[in-house]
Amino acid sequence: MPRSDEATAFFVAVYMAVQEIPYGRVTSYGHIAHLIGKLGQALKHLPTDPANTFHHGNVPWQRVIAASGLIPRRDNPSGAARHAQALRSEGVIVTTTSTGGGGGLHVDLSGECGWFPNVLPSSQAAGGGGGGGGGEEDWVSEETMFPVLF
Repeated sequence: MPRSDEATAFFVAVYMAVQEIPYGRVTSYGHIAHLIGKLGQALKHLPTDPANTFHHGNVPWQRVIAASGLIPRRDNPSGAARHAQALRSEGVIVTTTSTGGGGGLHVDLSGECGWFPNVLPSSQAAGGGGGGGGGEEDWVSEETMFPVLF
């Protein structure tokens, strides 16, 4: 069944936003939704076929994880391990945690690997928001992204 124009626009916005996450940096599904103005909506599927406009080869899917820093568990038990390995290959530190009933793989999003701009770099370059100077006003504070921790 073909996607509606609205669904297609959402998919494109998500994939384009994910393409802007810098190498070695990680953000959350919710922050991608914030950046594209679609809070409360999520997308956790990326086509593998290179014939698609967006696919595993040109969208760095591994750079998006849960807001808690946990790498999501997959239906396939080796999926989280592959996800962690893809992040480690970019220099992201992935640890094993004992929280969440059995543990999981975790990235410290409050550290240097976390990527939480208020606007996408492409929007800022086009004059679409933010302070324009690349200063700290262009970034979401840790207190905003992780209120439970503060």
